[in-house]
Amino acid sequence: MTVIAAYLYRDGRRIRPVTIDEGIECARDKSEFVWIGVADPSVEEMQTLARTYDLHPLAVEDAIKANQLPKVDIYNDQLFVVARTAHVEDDAICYGETSIFLGKDHIITVRHGSARAHIMLRTELEAVPTRLAQGADYVAHAVLDFIVDGYLPIIEGIEEEVVSMEQTMLDHFLGREEVTRIFNLRRQLIHFSRILIPMHEVATKFVKLDLPCIDAEARPYFSDVRDHVRRVQTMVDDLREILNSVFESSNLLEQQRTGDITRQLAAWAAILAVPTAIAGIYGMNFDHMPELRTRFGYPVVIGVILFICTLLYSRFKKLKWL
Repeated sequence: MTVIAAYLYRDGRRIRPVTIDEGIECARDKSEFVWIGVADPSVEEMQTLARTYDLHPLAVEDAIKANQLPKVDIYNDQLFVVARTAHVEDDAICYGETSIFLGKDHIITVRHGSARAHIMLRTELEAVPTRLAQGADYVAHAVLDFIVDGYLPIIEGIEEEVVSMEQTMLDHFLGREEVTRIFNLRRQLIHFSRILIPMHEVATKFVKLDLPCIDAEARPYFSDVRDHVRRVQTMVDDLREILNSVFESSNLLEQQRTGDITRQLAAWAAILAVPTAIAGIYGMNFDHMPELRTRFGYPVVIGVILFICTLLYSRFKKLKWL
């Protein structure tokens, strides 16, 4: 599947379908434009779009390769925007790429590896004709906002897992699998940050720069996209700090528990050393040893052992070694 949807819009309403090789003469009014959405297109299809809408060859090449970081490029009176999508697959964050070709009378979105189609977004926009009638630049904002909104559920899911790890760390030692998961999450969050930083720069350019095809009235809408990216970036940074804290706290607690166990073993060794020493002395079988021939020698020795062991036990208990 390549061409998902291609329609001509006028005054916020869908007029008719169009083909990718059909040249459309739109009115000067920005409310009339073409919106074409394609997914994983072939080289031939991209070349057809390039000829029909006079797309720059470098932008077309980037859209075909789909290995770019988020960016905004200006080619004459057109904009080429690259945004990165994200979704979770097998407990890992996977990335796709959406390229946007924006002109005065057209917007072309090219998706690669994206798990979320734009069908729902198109339906939502068509349900509000007054918004869609504002032009292709408002559609570009809606597409970027749609992509950025997909980041938040991913981070919220990781946040829940991290909170669970915190509780697990307080209850017992973290196992090998849990420690491995911590490092995997840290690595994924670092990679995510490398996507969010240029995405924030892209949104900032739409807000602050005088870009072709973007009216001044549309700029405040892109500031909302920038705020969403900043919010996700803050959450990612916080989660990285929490993961570091969980790992370090787990190590400290493990050292503390190991120290407690060591002190307990030392205390019991000291207690057991008393009967061991006394029994060792009387096990030497010398003829002339005190209390050997005394009638109550045995219970006296046992009593001494119990007294000393009880005294040591009480002392270690006060020191919280037992």
